[in-house]
Amino acid sequence: MSNAELTVEVTGPVATVVIRNPTRRNAMTAAMWRQLPVLLDGLEADPAVHALVLTGADGTFCAGADLGDLDELLDAGDASIAVTAEERLAAFAKPTVAAIEGACVGGGCQLAVACDLRIAATDARFGVPPARLGLVYPAPTTRRLARLVGPSAAKHLLFTSELIDADRALRVGLIDEVLPTDALAARVAAVTAAIAQRSRLTVAAAKEIVDDRADEERIAWWHGQVRASGEAREGVVAANERRPPRFGWAPPGRP
Repeated sequence: MSNAELTVEVTGPVATVVIRNPTRRNAMTAAMWRQLPVLLDGLEADPAVHALVLTGADGTFCAGADLGDLDELLDAGDASIAVTAEERLAAFAKPTVAAIEGACVGGGCQLAVACDLRIAATDARFGVPPARLGLVYPAPTTRRLARLVGPSAAKHLLFTSELIDADRALRVGLIDEVLPTDALAARVAAVTAAIAQRSRLTVAAAKEIVDDRADEERIAWWHGQVRASGEAREGVVAANERRPPRFGWAPPGRP
């Protein structure tokens, strides 16, 4: 019986999805790829969850995807269950942070890049191995990687399949911060706590706009939400009174 699974831990306003596959360095199985969008749907609908952390169990983020059924993978192409899960993670309406230790390779790198922020330990290693396997990296995944690190760095990762360390990943923009392993959890907790204290309206609108998911009508809707919610008034009053703001906006869903 397989003990590969995704588990969810919720602490206050932050949900943590943990990748667990101890015999395969947390490689994602087909069942785990299918499980991820279902978990994300539930967490997105939960008003108590303001931010999400994705991490791996036991000091390894994710060593890739289980390639056991190669024919299924080849037949699916860009419609694979891995791309479906990646796209769902990228579209998650709340802020997402990848907390990375150890191997972050292949499918693991795919998931990390789909998060909004990536914070890594000094022992983290990153790689994109399709050229070693004779596979074509999915187009949505390739484009997302290139937008993040730029064409040259993306080509280096894709052409060579070399592993790069956390310092180089930081230099090329693949990750946002590098910390000692024993400081990673505290830093991720601090970042997500800060996000959870901010205006959910501001954060949600910023995510949509930065990700180019908001058309002109949607942007106008966001500005209408500012006027209707009173968030800006509360923020200004709180700043003048030197107290934490009491933001109350909650996502009503797309109009």
